[in-house]
Amino acid sequence: MLDKVAAAKDEGAPAPAGRPGTYARGTETVDAILKAALTVLINEGAAAFTIRRIAAECGMKVGNVSYHFPRKEMLIQTLLDELLVSYDKTLESRVRQPHLSPEEKLRLIIVICLEDIAGKRTTRLFTELWALANHNAFVADRVRAFYQSVHDFIGEVVAELNPALSPDDVHTVALYISASMEGTTPFTGFDKPWAAKMPSITLVATHALVQLAKSITPEQIAALK
Repeated sequence: MLDKVAAAKDEGAPAPAGRPGTYARGTETVDAILKAALTVLINEGAAAFTIRRIAAECGMKVGNVSYHFPRKEMLIQTLLDELLVSYDKTLESRVRQPHLSPEEKLRLIIVICLEDIAGKRTTRLFTELWALANHNAFVADRVRAFYQSVHDFIGEVVAELNPALSPDDVHTVALYISASMEGTTPFTGFDKPWAAKMPSITLVATHALVQLAKSITPEQIAALK
C-alpha cells in the first residue's frame, strides 16, 4: 500500500535541485528510502547495499525505489550530501563562534569528530563507504568530495592559527589532522578493540594536533617533503 500511495503522490512531480533522482511531492517516501539505505549500509554492509534490499527494508516495491533512485550511487550521493549538511550545522552552532580563538575552534573540531567516530553510525557507515569506494569510481569521487569539504573547514582554522603557512601547507596540515582522526576508526571506533580508550585518545589528539598546527613552519614542511 505504501508504494502505491507514494507513486500516486509522486507522479509527474518535478525533481528538486537538492536531491538527484527524487521528486518534490515524495519527501516522506524519499526520507523513508534514505533511512532504509542508511540502515542497510550500517547494519548489513556494502555487500547488501542493493536497490532490492533497500526496497525490502522500507516495505516498497523495487520499481518505486528505482523511480526515485535509479542507481544506488544516487543514494550514496544524497546520503553524503545530507550528512555534510548535518555536520555543517553542528560546526556552525558550536565552532563558528566569534568569541572562540582559532586554537579553541580546532580543539572543538577534533573533539566533535572523534566523538562522532565513537558512534555506531559513523564507524560503520564510513567503513562501508570506503569499501564501496574501492570498487566504484563514482562513490570514490563522492567520498573524496565529502572529505575535501572537511579538509577545507579544518584548513580555515589552521590558516587562522598559523598565518605563516601557505595555502598548500595549510592543506597538508589539514589533511594530516583529518587522516589522524579517521585513522582511529578501526581501533577506537564503535565496538572496536580499544573503543574504551577513545576518551584518552581524544585528549592526546587535541593536545598533539593543535600543538602541531600552531607550531609547524613552512620550512619544516618543505624539509619533510
